[in-house]
Amino acid sequence: MHGAERKRGVRARQEPQAPRSTMKDGKVKEDTVPDRVTLKKEIGLLSACTIIIGNIIGSGIFISPKGVLEHSGSVGLALVVWVLGGGIAALGSLCYAELGVTIPKSGGDYSYVTEIFGGLVGFLLLWSAVLIMYPTTLAVIALTFSNYVLQPAFPNCVPPYMATRMLSATCIIFLTWVNCSSVRLATRIQDIFTVGKLLALGLIIAVGLLQIYKGNYEGLTPQIAFEFNKTPSVGQIALAFLQASFAFSGWNFLNYVTEEVVDPRRNLPRAIYISIPLVTFVYTLTNIAYFSSMSPEELLSSNAVAVTFGEKLLGMFSTIMPISVALSTFGGINGYLFTSSRLCFSGAREGHLPSLLAMIHCKSCTPIPALLVCCTATIVIMCIGETHNLINYVSFINYLSYGVTIAGLLYYRWKKPNLYRPIKVSLLVPACYLLFWALLLGFSLHSEPVVCGVGLVIMLTGVPVYFLGVHWKDKPKCIYDFIEWATYLGQRVFFVVFPHIDPTETATPTEWTDKSSITSKASGPV
Repeated sequence: MHGAERKRGVRARQEPQAPRSTMKDGKVKEDTVPDRVTLKKEIGLLSACTIIIGNIIGSGIFISPKGVLEHSGSVGLALVVWVLGGGIAALGSLCYAELGVTIPKSGGDYSYVTEIFGGLVGFLLLWSAVLIMYPTTLAVIALTFSNYVLQPAFPNCVPPYMATRMLSATCIIFLTWVNCSSVRLATRIQDIFTVGKLLALGLIIAVGLLQIYKGNYEGLTPQIAFEFNKTPSVGQIALAFLQASFAFSGWNFLNYVTEEVVDPRRNLPRAIYISIPLVTFVYTLTNIAYFSSMSPEELLSSNAVAVTFGEKLLGMFSTIMPISVALSTFGGINGYLFTSSRLCFSGAREGHLPSLLAMIHCKSCTPIPALLVCCTATIVIMCIGETHNLINYVSFINYLSYGVTIAGLLYYRWKKPNLYRPIKVSLLVPACYLLFWALLLGFSLHSEPVVCGVGLVIMLTGVPVYFLGVHWKDKPKCIYDFIEWATYLGQRVFFVVFPHIDPTETATPTEWTDKSSITSKASGPV
């Protein structure tokens, strides 16, 4: 688990020879390998925005409206939950903007918590994320993709189990290949499909607003919208927020690829400030469109809300909707693969995962081993889990990790008060987020103790793994020999090496300077 530290210098640093190919004239052509093998900074402001928007708008807005309405008990309260969910995501993203420019490392929550609280806490976040959180989210989005693609072929029944799994696995494997091939190609796909999913939601919003213009807005009037069939408990409202949080999950994913962002201290916060309000606005209008055209009973009985919406209002053009949703989820899968693989990469670089996962391809400079681990874990989870239960597990673990990370921001302010911070949010921002976070998790634990308990158990199983795999340095020689052999074999198979390190990009926060020593730079936020 820790990596072949003792003998890494012997074999792991040996760069595989460049592959050769023979040309028509018989001369041997040697494929070029970059002089400096490292992660490429190819994510500009536009791509940064599409990563955030593309990761947030995956399958959640097409799945969660049913769960939010079911737990909130009324249309009006459901809309309030969606708006407040966006507001909470905005508070959290402001905190992550500060952390991202103060600790400019890829890895997001994991890197920040490891830097602030130490290895064990960071490893527990990494363990739960790699084991269930991100593979589960990817599996849910992939299953949504296959369900929407197959829905027109099975209009009167649920698509076959094997068909949905096989199509989902094919999609994941294809996008893994794309991400292994080129960072630029992966980001271009993300850009294109983010525009596509915004157009799909724009179609839903336009049709919904047309219905309101025609006078079909009775269900949105306050008298009817806040009419409860059954008054929801506080715990049920908390579960509604958890369902909404699944739709907003991904707002922190740009922080996972900080080292690949062009000028991250400028573009990371800008991308956050642009993306979160835009997504909240689109989500709220989308739900208004749903409720203007569908009764609560119709929405709750639908397994594919957007498809039912299209069948009711688009007539012969209703097939546009499942295709649009499928394209949206396809882009979401690409975004999650791109960012979650960097989490594995960062964990291996810190010595918390096998060192092979910290290597990148000599030519394409992509973390191929980390991508393959994410692909495999997702396919395994997809074959053994059930979608709606998985959403509850993931939402709880997501919120738990968010709260720990933002609590770390407050602790870091106290621990290193003079550290130069290009962005420094008001203390009210993390305080308000943590207050909401504590209330939400407390009521969720009271309402669904089994779901929350399973999430905690999953995290805590990482404790013995940490002490055996990471903390225990004096392992038997045979273990180190096996790790060395497996690492060397992986290098030969995947043509990967450790990336070259630029000291200016990997300096610890204490080396980045104290605010008092560079007063001229601290005159304003970047």
